[in-house]
Amino acid sequence: DAEVTVECNPDSVDPVKLLAYRAAGVNRCSFGVQSLRPHVLAALGRTHDPHGVTRAVSAARAAGFERFNLDLIYGAVGESLDDWRATLDAALAFEPPHVSAYALTPEPGTPLGEDRARHPDDDVLASRYHLVDRRLTEAGYAWEEISNWARPGHEARHNWLYWAEGEYAGVGCAAHSHLSGTRSWNVRTPQRYIDVVARGEVPAAGEETLDAPARRFEALTLLLRTRLGVPSDSFGDIEALGDLIDVHRDRAVLTLRGRLLANQVSAALDDGALGAHL
Repeated sequence: DAEVTVECNPDSVDPVKLLAYRAAGVNRCSFGVQSLRPHVLAALGRTHDPHGVTRAVSAARAAGFERFNLDLIYGAVGESLDDWRATLDAALAFEPPHVSAYALTPEPGTPLGEDRARHPDDDVLASRYHLVDRRLTEAGYAWEEISNWARPGHEARHNWLYWAEGEYAGVGCAAHSHLSGTRSWNVRTPQRYIDVVARGEVPAAGEETLDAPARRFEALTLLLRTRLGVPSDSFGDIEALGDLIDVHRDRAVLTLRGRLLANQVSAALDDGALGAHL
């Protein structure tokens, strides 16, 4: 009864490969679509085109995948609001059970991180987020976590495992694992991963073990990002958060504006209250 997910690039899957995944027990695919506008895909450095997404989704359905996710990114240089709207319309036309939509995040040390001209504007990202939340809600999707929406019954079980700080084993390059309170991550590049495994060595690049207070704080921070929220007395002064939080049955849940400012809300968690809830 496990949910087994494989992340797929639209231009690197085909019917034979997808049938092999199903035969091996994989029952969910997550497609790295990012955008359905050719010039935006080029700006993101992606090698597929919108037609490739159509082929991949059709092949997945033909192989028997009833559960799949489309992964989108907004905020790329050259992407207009109309481009983002067109991507959402095209994505919804596939009738995916689950959609993830992430703001473009410049990581230090990457070409994107070093090129400030390609950094997205915060107000632009906010407008994109408002649009995706509205369009998906109107289409019958419910938000489960800041960047994830699903049709009823199609929530990503492995995502909820992450958000609840459960245990998981990551296989493949750059995959993360969390076992017995220790988090580890594998080497990043495919060839290096293959070489390490071929030598019979463990492919982990590093690991960390959080102490109890840090784990409690992280657990509340992760839950705060979800529709479940956290106990309302997790905050020292919840009134100061104003319209960033809604309180329902003693649970504090982020509002739409609160989702945009989740890091600031997390910073208001009361250290003294943490141990009482976890």
